[in-house]
Amino acid sequence: MDIENLSINLATTRGSWGFAEAVEACLARGIRAISPWRDQVAAIGLDEAARIVHANGLRVTGLCRGGMFPAATPEGRRAAIDDNRRAIDEAAALGADCLVFVVGGLPAGSRDLPATRRMVEDGFSAILDYAIAAEVPLAIEPLHPMYAADRCCVNTLKQALDLAERLGPDIGVAVDAYHVWWDPELPEQIARAGRQNRIFAHHICDWLVPTNHLLLDRGMMGDGVIDLKALRHMIEAAGFHGPQEVEIFSAENWWKKPGEVVLDTVIERFATVC
Repeated sequence: MDIENLSINLATTRGSWGFAEAVEACLARGIRAISPWRDQVAAIGLDEAARIVHANGLRVTGLCRGGMFPAATPEGRRAAIDDNRRAIDEAAALGADCLVFVVGGLPAGSRDLPATRRMVEDGFSAILDYAIAAEVPLAIEPLHPMYAADRCCVNTLKQALDLAERLGPDIGVAVDAYHVWWDPELPEQIARAGRQNRIFAHHICDWLVPTNHLLLDRGMMGDGVIDLKALRHMIEAAGFHGPQEVEIFSAENWWKKPGEVVLDTVIERFATVC
């Protein structure tokens, strides 16, 4: 079974394993690409996480996550910028393909979405030179509009690409099936991203019907309504042939199953429905 282009976002096995255990299980199945979350790296220590990655020749398809730029006060915005610089350092130590950004939503008490989006752009401008010096690509991940208020005020691939164009050639996008599958402009925007060499990551899972939780009820590939093969064909036609990164938040289903079952199901579904 060809799993060369399979990456496991370690959120997928969060219910069972920490960083080291997840890596061990992936390696046992021939999976050599991962994408950890910063709290998982912090739990084991950045030096140890980097040692595990480099000793095993792992590809880190992304580090999750940077962002959360908007804040109600200048102090809060400065703190976010400082934290994003630390995230860049962590991504550099791990040799990550990119640092993935969930940019943040409305500050407490605000209803001003345009101002919030300006804070995001200002935040990226403040860290861009630092990221370039560290040789860490930055990937804006547009999130489904249901997250516009609290998690991410960049909600379509077009918005993400427009922002990236204003910031310069060193910022790209992470295309997450869960967040963009519904967008009627998706084919045109994926092609646009490909022309600009801005596709830095491709995340997959499925959209369940009904969805029982806006954040923690993502589906295993094949259990929902997303045409994952069509999305992959669009992304490959646009020139991106990197790993598909499986990222599943599933508090009441997959996080309650043994990690071995989760990974074995991922491998089977990757071969059949992706």
